Amino acid sequence: MSTHSIENACCIAETGSAIRVTAPEIGTEWIPKSQVDDDSEVYKDGDEGTLIVTQWIAEQKGWV
Repeated sequence: MSTHSIENACCIAETGSAIRVTAPEIGTEWIPKSQVDDDSEVYKDGDEGTLIVTQWIAEQKGWV
């Protein structure tokens, strides 16, 4: 599966099915947990680092 990496991301909120992430490249967005790659450093509230998401969600959000 193709992925897309977003640097300097920070998870600022979390629900059962999504995380709210802020990063210079994307602003602040809700992302379904199902679209976050297993290798991502950011996957729960308070995490910081590189967010790795599916290429599909990156395209849907207009990040690529």
